[in-house]
Amino acid sequence: MTSIIILTVIIVLIIFFISCIRIVPQAHVFVVERVGSFHAEWQTGIHFLLPFTDRIAGKISIKEKVVDFKPQPVITKDNVTMQIDTVVFYQITDAKQYTYGVENPLQAIENLSATTLRNIIGELELDATLTSRDVINSKITATLDQAPDRWGIKVNRVELKNILPPREIQDAMEKQMKAERERREKILQAEGDKKSQILVAEGEKESQILRAQAKKESAILEAEAEKQAMILRADAAREKKILEATGEAEAIALVQQALAESLVKLNNSSPNEQVLKLKALEAFGKAADGKATKIIIPSEIQGLAGLATSLAETSGKADM
Repeated sequence: MTSIIILTVIIVLIIFFISCIRIVPQAHVFVVERVGSFHAEWQTGIHFLLPFTDRIAGKISIKEKVVDFKPQPVITKDNVTMQIDTVVFYQITDAKQYTYGVENPLQAIENLSATTLRNIIGELELDATLTSRDVINSKITATLDQAPDRWGIKVNRVELKNILPPREIQDAMEKQMKAERERREKILQAEGDKKSQILVAEGEKESQILRAQAKKESAILEAEAEKQAMILRADAAREKKILEATGEAEAIALVQQALAESLVKLNNSSPNEQVLKLKALEAFGKAADGKATKIIIPSEIQGLAGLATSLAETSGKADM
């Protein structure tokens, strides 16, 4: 019986000892109080909790967190009320200050972001608000990065999720956007027509230039061809005259050569006076065939010429 009691007590002590062991996971910090006051911040690892005196006041995650706050009503500089909701990215950097610094840290950040947002939007007009998201985000982040330091919270960035102007403003903006799109469409169409007309005019200009160049080149080619033809005709005429002159010269040379040969042969045959006179008469007949209007007959061949005339008349009568 005693052994059973001792074993039971040992088991109870073991269980109690194990229950006093705490394991802090990665990216977490435990805030420990001893006798109701802050004692330590436990980092990742195994820790022993003293029974009856120590208590874990908070288990803090040091990972970056994202919280989406509900839309806040804000008024712009030109008195336009709109709804803006924000997304805050924050991280706990000091577990002790986070635990003891503020009662409700998330509500404090939400209220701080809302008041900061109202101050920033109150300095901007509607158009600037809709087109200055980056500026607004930077200003809110800079403000929230300083105030929550005493709470152990670091705000990494703030983003505007939605900007919702009133319905009548949205309708007016839609009409304005529609009018702007129509204006841009007309401008683009006008620019397109202008470019089209310019291209057509440039094409016509290029066409006229090409036609003029083609006509000019054609005239040049025709002139060149006519020039070449005239040159060829002149060369042909010159060649013809040269050939004719050459032929006449060769013919005259041949006649002279034949005449010289006949004289040589006549001289070699020792002709008498009558033969010479007959030859003279033949030469005189050839001379008479020319264009001379007057012919002087030498006295030596006058008798021979009269004899030839008598013979010709006698031959004519005999034929009759």
